[in-house]
Amino acid sequence: MFAMMRRNGLTLAAFALACTAFVAVTHSLTRDTIVEQEQAQLLLVLNELLPADTHDEALFEHCVLLGNEQYLGTSEALPVFAAVKGGEHQGYAIETIAPDGYSGAIKLVVGVQADGRLSGVRVLNHNETPGLGDKIELKKSAWLLSFDGMELLGEDDARWAVRNDGGQFDAFTGATITPRAVVKAVRNVLLLVSQHPELLAQAPRCGASL
Repeated sequence: MFAMMRRNGLTLAAFALACTAFVAVTHSLTRDTIVEQEQAQLLLVLNELLPADTHDEALFEHCVLLGNEQYLGTSEALPVFAAVKGGEHQGYAIETIAPDGYSGAIKLVVGVQADGRLSGVRVLNHNETPGLGDKIELKKSAWLLSFDGMELLGEDDARWAVRNDGGQFDAFTGATITPRAVVKAVRNVLLLVSQHPELLAQAPRCGASL
């Protein structure tokens, strides 16, 4: 009996090791492809939020890295792209994290024009529930378009909340946590731009790998 249990244990251990190795190899083989796909998606988003007529210099030449947990939801350095035309600043595309989504962090890009109005918001990555929280994707609903042209009129601007909390943004039926997290993250980006432009001015330039 003991010998049989020992054999079964060794078999299970070997199976577990084989599965772990398979996952590790698969991750290694697909890592570069995933990075390439994320970069391609980012380029598409940048072209939507900072279209060609807003800059005459490459966006990647005006990229800085900023990490700020209070305003960007993470201490990890995230890229901020500036649109510059004729030497004048036209707007930003700022990556940010909504850390309190229903199923974890939601990565966003927020476009802010020079006058402080939003040019748009896009989702880069999320793990929200299909059919509920995933309505933050443009291909699933037009909810994100409700940010277009919005501005923040001070820290006490009551519009910047979901309707359940007294604001103007719609919540999703059965999934209030997700839109609440996104609204908060976008509001924080607007606070950063309007109240702490020095953080953007002092941020180090992006490396050549971006």
